[in-house]
Amino acid sequence: MIPFDAREFRKALGSFVTGVTVVTTVEPDGGPRGFTANSFTSVSLDPPLVLICIAKTAASCPVFEGSGHFAVNVLAEHQQAVSGLFASKSPDKFAATAWSTGPAGSPLIAGATAWFDCTTHQVVDAGDHLVLIGRVAGFGQSPATPLAYCRGAYLAFGLSQEALAAADRRTRVGAILERDGAVLLLEDGDGRLDLPVGVGLDPAADPRSLKGVLARHGLDARLSFLFAVFEEGGTVSIYYRGTLAGGLPQDPALRLVPLDDIPWPRLADDAVRSMLQRFVKERGEDSFGIYVGDAAAGTVRALQAQNEAGLR
Repeated sequence: MIPFDAREFRKALGSFVTGVTVVTTVEPDGGPRGFTANSFTSVSLDPPLVLICIAKTAASCPVFEGSGHFAVNVLAEHQQAVSGLFASKSPDKFAATAWSTGPAGSPLIAGATAWFDCTTHQVVDAGDHLVLIGRVAGFGQSPATPLAYCRGAYLAFGLSQEALAAADRRTRVGAILERDGAVLLLEDGDGRLDLPVGVGLDPAADPRSLKGVLARHGLDARLSFLFAVFEEGGTVSIYYRGTLAGGLPQDPALRLVPLDDIPWPRLADDAVRSMLQRFVKERGEDSFGIYVGDAAAGTVRALQAQNEAGLR
């Protein structure tokens, strides 16, 4: 029997793009308790059931197992700091977070894109975790864009300034920018072509960031939706789609290349070539997806063009 590699198993699970939630309840003395989790799933519509998972080794486990209710707060893209706070061992998590009490008695985090306050329907023993199934007593939602997580990095569909960061990883952030059926490419001194890319998203004042690269070339770009997330050589690459506004600056490095006339052999590397080929195909079909994997292989999760605003 081949030995089971727990580290690789965890890495494989991390390939699945998830939302980020803060799960909350109250302690016997009435004090609020909460932790960050991405193991949240809908179970049933009739009756309305959802589930979350909590490690048996977690200090909060006995509290959640016995409280009789819990809330799932789906974080918005601007709440990366809230995610980090509730993933920490800080004793004052709720002191630094605005919250209110839900219909089932659980704390609701202000600014969340959705919340579900539940009474505990069932507790299931599942290996080193407990599965808490909750019956939804009340819920709410807002138009805020949700925060997402994949391969150790936060992903921002809407790209607010602080919504993208890597956790203990090198990160490369790039963009596929189009206008009038053409895509923007940058040419280096050796004639090779590449997409605009930086070591992070912000700030524009940092010449190494994506926004810094765009600013340095005088480009007015509108970044929009996530297109690909892949890992190569320990670096997580995150690419977004977007558009160019205004005229193209007089910069010898800039090339606005028609989608049907891209010089594929001149592209910088195989990963960029493969990604652009998929972009051309999906642009022609007007049906985009999100690629998740590594530079060699992965999966594309299809998005309906008319539903892109919600990415679900």
